[in-house]
Amino acid sequence: MVIHSEQGKADNGDRKTIPQGGGNGGVETIAVPHGQGGGKEDSNSKSGVNKTLDSDVANEVNGKKNYTASGHNQYIQAMRARALLPRPEPPKPRVERSQSFSIAGSMPLIGKYIRERSTSFSAAVLNHLSSLQEDAAAGGDFPFRNDPSNLEVTEFKIPGVKVIVKLKGEEERFEDQIKGRITLFTKSNCENCIAARKLFKEKGCPYVEINTDVLTRKAEELIERTGDAEVPKIFFNDCLIGGLETLKSWSESGELEEKMRELLGPKCPEEAPEASDYGINDEEEEEDELLEVVNHLRRSLQIQDRLIKMKMVKNCFAGTDMVEAIINYLDCGRRKGIATAKMMAQKHFIHHVFGENEFENGNHYYRFLEHEPFITGCFNFRTLTNDNEPKTASFIADRLSKLMFAILEMDGYVSDNRLHVDYLAISKSQEFRRYNKLTRDLQRINLKTLTPNESLSFFLNLYNAMVIHAVISIGHPEGVVDNKAFFLDFQYQLVPMKLNPLIHFGLCKGTISSPKLRFFTAQNVEEELKTAAMEYFQNEGIEIDWEQRTVYLTRIIKWFSTDFGETDKDILLWVLNYLDGRNAKLLMDLLADEQDTLTIVYQDYDWSGNL
Repeated sequence: MVIHSEQGKADNGDRKTIPQGGGNGGVETIAVPHGQGGGKEDSNSKSGVNKTLDSDVANEVNGKKNYTASGHNQYIQAMRARALLPRPEPPKPRVERSQSFSIAGSMPLIGKYIRERSTSFSAAVLNHLSSLQEDAAAGGDFPFRNDPSNLEVTEFKIPGVKVIVKLKGEEERFEDQIKGRITLFTKSNCENCIAARKLFKEKGCPYVEINTDVLTRKAEELIERTGDAEVPKIFFNDCLIGGLETLKSWSESGELEEKMRELLGPKCPEEAPEASDYGINDEEEEEDELLEVVNHLRRSLQIQDRLIKMKMVKNCFAGTDMVEAIINYLDCGRRKGIATAKMMAQKHFIHHVFGENEFENGNHYYRFLEHEPFITGCFNFRTLTNDNEPKTASFIADRLSKLMFAILEMDGYVSDNRLHVDYLAISKSQEFRRYNKLTRDLQRINLKTLTPNESLSFFLNLYNAMVIHAVISIGHPEGVVDNKAFFLDFQYQLVPMKLNPLIHFGLCKGTISSPKLRFFTAQNVEEELKTAAMEYFQNEGIEIDWEQRTVYLTRIIKWFSTDFGETDKDILLWVLNYLDGRNAKLLMDLLADEQDTLTIVYQDYDWSGNL
């Protein structure tokens, strides 16, 4: 079989011929428009978490803006952040109706006059209407009509004025009877919690959600109130009604509204559970046991620029000087001094200037983490490094996963199909504030303790979280220069490890053509990645034209082709593993026919934001 392209559909730079197998045929791949907009990503499959794309972006991105069918640019304006990581501001209070009167102060005099006259006129109508009602009650001549087909509408006829009074509907009257509060305790990635949340939304019942994975101390409060930490748990005011089963039972039997009137009629008492105020820190930090020694060394060591191995190394100190300073400060022997220095290196207070070792006593040079040349460019660095006791890698991976699942599931942040993200709402959320704080713990994390699956899910989740952080901090990329800043310059202090080709379908780049936003669990990351790949190919990653013998593939395959196979036939065989139904049969038949040609066309990539 020969897989090759039609002539004249692409320039020479986008066409290649690759011998397939041992036969005489070749493979030519071309790129022609298919979808919206244009643009490309890097071809370096070994990119790290701190590098989402490499310099090849500039070679492929055409620089055009993407527009919707209505002609509106889908990119959001870059929210230009300070050089250091910003702390999200709490949501501003809504402007109440009473505050709108302040606008009158800036209105022209004629505007104020009209406003005052309209208010006087309304008062006069009400007074006149009241007097007419009194006349009617006394047997006077007051024309009015009740519509028998609509008992909630009464029409009054006054000379020169027609007034129609519409009474509140049943739904509005029901809402007026509810003065209390529904409180829903949940956890991240919990199917029953998702079901309870969905039922309240379908019924139009407002509620306050307390995610105990985000507000960690609320888990203790839940145990005190109920005796256990199982969720979901639902409170009507201060009364625990139970969980999902109770809610479904009341809803199916028609008792829900009656129970809400009974239990939520009174105003919510102070004893009812209440979510933490924005900005309240409910997570305690423990100071590192070595911090006193580290601070002494920061003050006393001779830190300066040195010429080492014919290279100018900035802000470094000699390892032997550090050992001597530790011995003098702790008044201890050399063995303990060296052991303390090694412990500081293991906790990432210091690094070898060339990364040759953790710490060895001898003619070596080191520098503190805050003096690393890259550190100020990392968005998980603020004005100071994190000097608290380092948290375990598994704890941080688990915490990251729970925070990101909360963002996916909470109302108002991400659409139900997870293809559209409200970055502004996320930037003001409790979840994002806590995520910002968590990123500082990444500075001194020991990744070697993670299992392969924990490591894979951790880096997938961190990448997708970084995209959210990047959009909030520097704005969505628009054009070649912005793409470089977004995909290359936005960094954390981390480097990824082993590559799995399925990761390309779990990474959301914040664009229309990228896979949808999702986060992963260490227990099921492999299956979750397979599902992500199958969903992507099912929705838009591949199209097959049997008559033209053409396969339209996502450009992601082209950018990272070496991750999927050595030849184009190998790539198509890899893709076949994640197809089902009609596409699987069509591709299998095309690959089985070795007597005819097969054309591969790579779709254009839509760089519009997933807003």
